Amino acid sequence: MSTQPDHPRHGTASADTEAEVHRIAQPASTPEELRAALAVIAPDALPTFDAERAAALQQSREQVSAAPMRRFVGQWAVHVAVERHPERAARLRALEARAAETEDIGQAREIAAEIGRILDEACAEAGINHRQGAA
Repeated sequence: MSTQPDHPRHGTASADTEAEVHRIAQPASTPEELRAALAVIAPDALPTFDAERAAALQQSREQVSAAPMRRFVGQWAVHVAVERHPERAARLRALEARAAETEDIGQAREIAAEIGRILDEACAEAGINHRQGAA
């Protein structure tokens, strides 16, 4: 899996070029493909991914249901969709930090709306109709 863009952009700032170089395609929504993508774009998330995968697998066995694994895969597909765009991931983290600090209800609504737009884009890229749920 190449991390190089298909067509380099001309006349962009070096930070934009660096972000483009690190962008990868959205992987298939399987635990194996998502883990491989995380190893490239967010290796620090792998311990959490592995722990949550083990918990979801255990829940699936106990409940004799695929629902816990579907939720797990859906949540991590969205996480990968956000993280594979470094500028989007940074913006989401900045918005989350602002949301935790603001006491202004108007500003909180604006922040929540922008977070919602980012997550809507990520859900679309991950192939998840979040309005009906990931499961």
